[in-house]
Amino acid sequence: MEENVNKAIKYMLLASFLFALMGVSAKELSDNLSTIEVVFFRNVFGVFFILFSIYKSPLKQIGGKFWLLIFRGVAGFSALLFFFYNIANIPLGEAMTFSKTSTIFTALLAYFFLKEHIGFKGWIGVFIGFIGILFIAQFDGSTLKKTDYLGILSGVGAALAYTSIRELRKFYDSRAIVLSFMGVGTVLPLLFMIFSEFYTNPNLDFMLGIFMMPKPEDWIFIILLGIFSTYAQIYMTKAYSFAKAGIVGTVSYSNIVFSIILGLFMGDSFPSFIVLFGIILIVLSGIMVSKK
Repeated sequence: MEENVNKAIKYMLLASFLFALMGVSAKELSDNLSTIEVVFFRNVFGVFFILFSIYKSPLKQIGGKFWLLIFRGVAGFSALLFFFYNIANIPLGEAMTFSKTSTIFTALLAYFFLKEHIGFKGWIGVFIGFIGILFIAQFDGSTLKKTDYLGILSGVGAALAYTSIRELRKFYDSRAIVLSFMGVGTVLPLLFMIFSEFYTNPNLDFMLGIFMMPKPEDWIFIILLGIFSTYAQIYMTKAYSFAKAGIVGTVSYSNIVFSIILGLFMGDSFPSFIVLFGIILIVLSGIMVSKK
């Protein structure tokens, strides 16, 4: 048992580091490409990878929840879009922390829609998490910045995706569920980029952008983006297969630390005391909710 837990911790630490490297790759690409185009490249290679896997080993599933499958794809795509936009515009560690609020929102959605019990400690964790969000956003009672509300929405979108997976895995092969996300995340960016040729709006720059042919050096980061994200998913899945979700979920918060460190190397400023306190509160909240 102890050996399995140690393996889970090692796999999750590796996955967390790879997720942080994925963020670095996305941030580098954002210097030359729009967010919607970065999302497109993040998903298009994954589609071919999953399709090849299905070709080698056909799907074994019941099916029957097509629209829920599409919903999962749209929710996951939206979360990734908002996350990548924030990566391009705020420090990497802060963008990663906003995405990790998904644990809080998943607990709430599971409580209201799946009737899952939260418990007193879980509710305290949810409350602490929302306080943490206010600290990271440095909310002064007036208004939130675009990156703040998109960061929160990235957590909500991921939570909607995770909650729908709990139902979908009863009916679909896991590869079909992943394909719904990557498929939507390939088709919608294509449509948005075509639409952007005829319409522009600075307020919608997180979802609109004209396709720009990547420069030679961009292709290196596009390939790295695909490699890091794919192997991060693989090692994260392995980690959850060796230990309880509460243990693995706790270790997963290490990707915030990795992201802060790598962000500093990329020129990000070190988080202020207020933001750092908010990050600590969200990590504490996630741990309390995942072990409710």
